[in-house]
Amino acid sequence: MEKIVIGTRGSKLALYQAHKVKDELDQRYPELTVEIKIIHTKGDKILDVALSKIGGKGLFTKELEVALVAGEIDMAVHSLKDLPTELPTEFAIGAVLERGDFRDALVSRDGLKLNQLTKDHKIATSSLRRVAGLRKINPDFDIVDIRGNVGTRLQKMEEGYCDAMIMAAAGLKRLGLEKYITEVLEPKDFIPAVAQGAIAVETRSNDQKVNTLLQAINHVPTQQMVTAERAFMRSLEGGCQVPVGAYTSVKNGIIMLTGFVSSLDGTNYLKQCMSGPNVKARELGEDLAQILIERGANEILNEVRNNA
Repeated sequence: MEKIVIGTRGSKLALYQAHKVKDELDQRYPELTVEIKIIHTKGDKILDVALSKIGGKGLFTKELEVALVAGEIDMAVHSLKDLPTELPTEFAIGAVLERGDFRDALVSRDGLKLNQLTKDHKIATSSLRRVAGLRKINPDFDIVDIRGNVGTRLQKMEEGYCDAMIMAAAGLKRLGLEKYITEVLEPKDFIPAVAQGAIAVETRSNDQKVNTLLQAINHVPTQQMVTAERAFMRSLEGGCQVPVGAYTSVKNGIIMLTGFVSSLDGTNYLKQCMSGPNVKARELGEDLAQILIERGANEILNEVRNNA
């Protein structure tokens, strides 16, 4: 194998992530030629409709998977939180890179922190998870939908579309935009998206050469964390457009997993923590989901799906 083609979306953040994978491969396999190919997805093209209205699964991945099947690319790089938790059998996650900051961040025009925002401030987000988290803090918040890449959203805020936004801290940091972060939201107060901050490399499951190459850049502790989180979401049958979140920490071979499910108005909010050995990451996620299901998670999510 002399050449590898990486498929990616065309945003600055997506290209940063693709180049991060390219750099890791270049370092380990200097004899390889690694190229990057930009592919536009449905989620990139439809920017005037809320994500929850156009379908949650595969919005930012399907076209990349089509290119994978056709052999136009050898791997696709994604934000792992955009990948459905149930992949078709022909695809696999060949590697995940070391996780960045998994927390959410508040970006506000006047430097106000979350506890200083009131019903008179417009807060923008495209995430139902973030809507539920905000409503739990203050049911009177004025929340508006926002679409577009990081730069577009920041520009919209500067032009007066909103007073504040909730964004992924990792994306802002990776683009060198830390100066816009007013406050990083601690996960105990504002639970992030499943696998947020993790970069995934998707491959053809039967491509042994590529999958073997990728073992060298796979970060095992991150893989264990996101395995637990994604198993939690998969067991709840949650796509990226439901109010479900989770985060993990790993210490001395033990994973601590915290997950939540919420109604859109934040009034019916279920949260649970569990811990277990890192080699049982998938089972831990499934067990945590089962506890929340017994507490009524399915009823909450069914109502959200019917009303979103």
